[in-house]
Amino acid sequence: MTAITEELRKDIGQADIVALATVNKEGEPNVVPIFFWKVLSGDELLLVDIFMKKTVDNIRVNPLVAISAWYKDSSGNSIGYQFKGEARIETQGRIFAEGVTMVKDAEPELAPKGAVIVKVNSVYSVSPGPDAGKQLS
Repeated sequence: MTAITEELRKDIGQADIVALATVNKEGEPNVVPIFFWKVLSGDELLLVDIFMKKTVDNIRVNPLVAISAWYKDSSGNSIGYQFKGEARIETQGRIFAEGVTMVKDAEPELAPKGAVIVKVNSVYSVSPGPDAGKQLS
């Protein structure tokens, strides 16, 4: 299934920061801003772990996550999407190395600890208007 279409990829590529939401084993939510991220494929997102603690702990007990990405277009309109899926964490391998390179190219002093790969199973509009909340895929 291709949850992240080419058009959607172009749209969300304009977002500078995304928010990653997780839940711990007691059901307490946690949301963190993610500065280093990208679309890996038609159904996967990469988010780089630099400072995550609670987030990683939460993913280990409950891999279900939500990500919100948004930006303002050239007319000043807010465009946003929510992605839901399952996360896994990698601390070695090709995808982790890709994340390290992404971070080091921009901020050489930072030390990435892991790659959070989210297998997206649904996408929703969070743009203001009549389609807010509508499932897109």
